[in-house]
Amino acid sequence: MTTSTTFMQSPQLFFTSESVTEGHPDKICDQVSDAILDAIIEQDPYARVACETVATTGFVLVLGEITTSASYDAAAIARRTIAGIGYDRAKYGFDAHTCGVSVALKGQSPDIAVGVDHSLETKESDQAVDEIGAGDQGMMIGFACHETPEYMPLPISLAHRVCQRLSHVRREGPLNYLRPDGKAQVTVEYRFGRPRRVDAVVVSSQHSDTLDHGEIERDIIEHVIKPVIDAVDPILLDADTHYFVNPTGNFVIGGPQGDAGLTGRKIIVDTYGGMARHGGGSFSGKDPTKVDRSAAYYTRYVAKNIVAAGLADRLEIQVSYAIGVAHPMSIMIETFGTGHVPDDEILELIASHFDFRPASIIRNLGLRRPLYRRTAAYGHFGRDDLDVPWERLDKVQQLRKAAEKPLEASPV
Repeated sequence: MTTSTTFMQSPQLFFTSESVTEGHPDKICDQVSDAILDAIIEQDPYARVACETVATTGFVLVLGEITTSASYDAAAIARRTIAGIGYDRAKYGFDAHTCGVSVALKGQSPDIAVGVDHSLETKESDQAVDEIGAGDQGMMIGFACHETPEYMPLPISLAHRVCQRLSHVRREGPLNYLRPDGKAQVTVEYRFGRPRRVDAVVVSSQHSDTLDHGEIERDIIEHVIKPVIDAVDPILLDADTHYFVNPTGNFVIGGPQGDAGLTGRKIIVDTYGGMARHGGGSFSGKDPTKVDRSAAYYTRYVAKNIVAAGLADRLEIQVSYAIGVAHPMSIMIETFGTGHVPDDEILELIASHFDFRPASIIRNLGLRRPLYRRTAAYGHFGRDDLDVPWERLDKVQQLRKAAEKPLEASPV
């Protein structure tokens, strides 16, 4: 495990993370599923939504379990979302206006609903917060570290920014010959747990068939890679950094025409780029009673506030649930030898300042509203371009005071 104490003690280690653009086939599906969720939850905040999307050449399938009073047109939402991504003409390999769209949705299983509607604790407690049981069993992971101002690992932060820049230069110029599908991979050299330089950047971007490889390579290095990474820290790129742009030499066929897409297949891109463990559950298309989503957001919120409070330089937190039970089965933390107070004291602080019951998470983060579509590309965490509640640092002062820590705590 690269995030172990060995990682912190290694004199040289190379760590790689990947991101993808909004036109990647899997990300198309994530965005369609979350656009449908947003349309539903805007009308019916208490809807139960588990929406999956599949995309392949000329065809989209929306399926899953939805119980709601909302009125919505899943096929129309899918078409609008795909067109907004940029697949709006046949020459791009996929046209939102002419592709086939099928919808196969049904209601939530009553066996699941009964546990979510009335948790085990409801029989023993009158507290409203106990009335929602976890929507599934499983474990969720949250993580934060001091590597970037947004408390995210540097490799995934850079990979997301490169992909966002690919989208920008495609939409706004100067590289309007690019197409929606693309991905980036960034390798960072670490020394004793601290990022020192970028060793390699790999970018693959779909493009029109009118340009040669050399021109695309030069343009992406000069207009995408260098501006993005230099803006973060100009010393990260050096004479030994390796660049790989469209290594196969050609990337004209992309999106669902090139590969089938599926909701929930980019869970490492969505989280910490592999720097932290993962519970296995995906996010998109799920309403907040699904702890795969809401508890993963909450553990990020907890970890970020703990690190920002100066209690540890790196923190990973795991929480686990049983379906239909409000209280978590377990809470575990790992500070990788970077804690400034003992781990058991951090656990006590977490227990006294954070409530992991699903109803409390939903209430405290305000999750019964349409904020999900915009998280479905470029990561759910560390987003300084989005005002999402799980990125707030509103517990820092309380935690510092409770731990009697000094007020200075800033990223390195």
